[in-house]
Amino acid sequence: MNVGIITFPGSNCDRDCYHVVSEVLGYQANLIWHRETSLSKVDVVILPGGFSYGDYLRTGAIARFSPIMESINQFASKGGIVLGICNGFQILLEAGLLPGAMLRNTHLSFICQDIYIKVENAETTFTNEYASEQVLKIPIAHAEGNYYADPLTLSALHDHAQIVFRYCDAQGNVSAEANPNGSLENIAGIRNEAGNVLGMMPHPERCAEDVFGNTDGVALFSSLRHALNQMVG
Repeated sequence: MNVGIITFPGSNCDRDCYHVVSEVLGYQANLIWHRETSLSKVDVVILPGGFSYGDYLRTGAIARFSPIMESINQFASKGGIVLGICNGFQILLEAGLLPGAMLRNTHLSFICQDIYIKVENAETTFTNEYASEQVLKIPIAHAEGNYYADPLTLSALHDHAQIVFRYCDAQGNVSAEANPNGSLENIAGIRNEAGNVLGMMPHPERCAEDVFGNTDGVALFSSLRHALNQMVG
């Protein structure tokens, strides 16, 4: 599996993703500067977390115009697998690759802590190595993670099983108390209708090694390999 990890000005989780993909899992990984226009020989694209362009205007609002985004749009339209983490999720929303929008956290403050999310859909390219309703302990670090969608968009997300992760407590209960940022219906991650693009606010690359005392994120990356093997088979 060949993974292309996009680096924008202000990205700060690109090296983390590179380490997990290449050193922890042993896949081929390449850092791709945002001014590049080619995604040749790439099986998966990751848009990592960080503060692309300093989060000026809105998170992801400037990054969506980077030259590489046209190639990513084409890649996704042909069924290529795209994963956006935190700022990457925000960029995918701004680029129209995922529906909805990201608002400021309800408490108007930056949140950096471990939280819990429930796997709402384990039958996806990104979650096939998890169990349905499995609870994951995973870090978040954002100021604008409050996901919003209008009623028609939300209805479509339900109809097509596009809600992949929800914030919950350690027992898997989805509640307002377990929602760290005010996100609509506790949504922590969604996919597109075709199923090949996922955006999530939590950071799976930060909990993918024993040294961190938590490996709940590693199965997300290995799920990608499993899905690609099935496509080839």
